[in-house]
Amino acid sequence: MRYRVLGETGVFVSELCLGAMTFGGQSGLWQTIGGLDQKAVDLLVHRALDAGINFVDTANVYSGGESETLLGKAIAGRRRELVVATKVRARMGKGPNQVGLSRLHIVEAVEASLRRLGTDYIDLYQIHRFDALTNLDDTLRALDDLVRAGKVRYIGCSNLAAWQLMKALAISRELGIERFRCTQSYYSLVGRELEREMIPLVNDQGLGLLVWSPLAGGFLSGKFTREALDKNAQQARRATFDFPPVNKEKGFAILDVMREIAAGHSASVAQVALAWLLSRGAVTSVIIGVRNHTQLDDNLKAADLQLSSDELKRLDEASALTLEYPAWMEAMPGDRRPDELRRYD
Repeated sequence: MRYRVLGETGVFVSELCLGAMTFGGQSGLWQTIGGLDQKAVDLLVHRALDAGINFVDTANVYSGGESETLLGKAIAGRRRELVVATKVRARMGKGPNQVGLSRLHIVEAVEASLRRLGTDYIDLYQIHRFDALTNLDDTLRALDDLVRAGKVRYIGCSNLAAWQLMKALAISRELGIERFRCTQSYYSLVGRELEREMIPLVNDQGLGLLVWSPLAGGFLSGKFTREALDKNAQQARRATFDFPPVNKEKGFAILDVMREIAAGHSASVAQVALAWLLSRGAVTSVIIGVRNHTQLDDNLKAADLQLSSDELKRLDEASALTLEYPAWMEAMPGDRRPDELRRYD
């Protein structure tokens, strides 16, 4: 396992992060996503740690808090080996203030997460989504207070637009308070929209990039074909929970290329999807959400899969975004100076 620095924190995290979204959930959506009990969680967590993973990610909303509880029990005795990340924003009760990014909700939520995780500090505390009803200053001041109190080491965000993240960074700089150190965002071979604005921002501001759903909800697992769902695909999460959205016509064309490359390495399609992400310079860690040790072992092998420059080019070309304004204007070299030509081309 290799390790990468999380933004400019000086903290090293494994390039594969164990996601805990599959932990818990005995009914409804969460059962579809995972439904793992304590015994299964213990097996996966310990197997991941023994393989060199030192980074785990969960959220208070996963299985209504059960994910944090199961994770906390699984890491008991090994807490100091890990960088533990969780999130706040989602509704955690029926009350009007049991949701959002107000100081009131954040303070209540962090205390609840600490209890469930069985720890006295959270390494990375992330806002799960944007909250248009709460002043960003209030949210950031509340998070800064948690850092100063020692309950949180670093703060991050997830699922923000580039302008929202940049605004937050500007506020933190103006107020002289803790700033977001990373963003957790969706990124995959069938979902490269992040490259338009967020990745340039991440590179410019020295932030870490944590990738969720690198297999696009299982679409890039290799189980899905144009013709029909095979037996394994029928049992996959995406068969009943079609998320995140995918342009399936383009996706199947990308899968054709991935299968050829995978066959050349005696690897799985999923490993190719993960290896491509790990080749992207902006990526800090890729979050893998698994339901059994077979999936975990397969994903772990992606860390050792080295794709050639030609293979990466084929994948890039098959999955390339259509240029949108002003990107196509930037691509025009007519009035550039020589140094700009070297920089952009």
